[in-house]
Amino acid sequence: MEALLKNDYSAKPPAARLLPNWRIRTQPRPAPKPAVPFTVATSTSKRVFDVAFALICLLCLLPLFAVVALLIKLESRGPIFYYSYRVGTGYRIFRFWKFRSMRQDADQLLSSMKGLNQYQGAASLEATNAPAAQGACACGDVCQAQLIDKQGRVVCEKQYRAQQKNSSVPAFIKIVDDPRITRVGTLLRNTSIDELPQLFNVLRGDMSIIGNRPLPVYEAEKLTTDQFAARFMAPAGITGLWQVSKRGKDGMSEEERKALDLEYARNHSLKGDLFILLRTFPALFQQENV
Repeated sequence: MEALLKNDYSAKPPAARLLPNWRIRTQPRPAPKPAVPFTVATSTSKRVFDVAFALICLLCLLPLFAVVALLIKLESRGPIFYYSYRVGTGYRIFRFWKFRSMRQDADQLLSSMKGLNQYQGAASLEATNAPAAQGACACGDVCQAQLIDKQGRVVCEKQYRAQQKNSSVPAFIKIVDDPRITRVGTLLRNTSIDELPQLFNVLRGDMSIIGNRPLPVYEAEKLTTDQFAARFMAPAGITGLWQVSKRGKDGMSEEERKALDLEYARNHSLKGDLFILLRTFPALFQQENV
């Protein structure tokens, strides 16, 4: 009888003896906080220089803007300004403004003109069309590693990797004597006047005066590797090391342009920006239509 009157907890599990009011949590755990967007800090001195220089240029160039707008309207139908989405500092996407220098359907015609890209060498085109040779080996007499292709053939892995690299799509697109460009657009491009609306991008904080060129999304996505992603650590600029070094030159390769972007990203400074700016004025007038 005494045993029935006592509260006997011995039959309950240890957790119940220690925590008699313990209950199983049925509510889901709170969702983790979203990751902070990746940003790259810009020095105060560079930002002050960018804003002051952009304001002075815009005030001085307002009459030129009016003349260019009139010429564009007289030659072809369509808007005076053109914008596309570009990837800038820290992979930030923004609207990139220019004076319209092409036909209205220029974007639709691009897919049929990629064979004219100056970064697409003849060797790469041949490698794209050439199938992997059966039994061919780039290692010498004895193949060090072999692969089986889709047709069940044995191929040399070293040769396959080299062919795959040569047949890859170029990261940049530049077309010499682009037929999509209007007559007024040719003048604007050869004098770099078409780039002047980007001064508004500078005021908005999308770009700087000096920096690596912001890239279209389809070009930027090809440079997200560990080797080339550092070029997006630098400010996005209207002009930069690439423009004053080898822009428009026939001998410039895609790898050289990537190297110039990486060099600026690693070593840029306000003093270096001023030096690039001084070299920009002679580079404004180019003979090649690119």
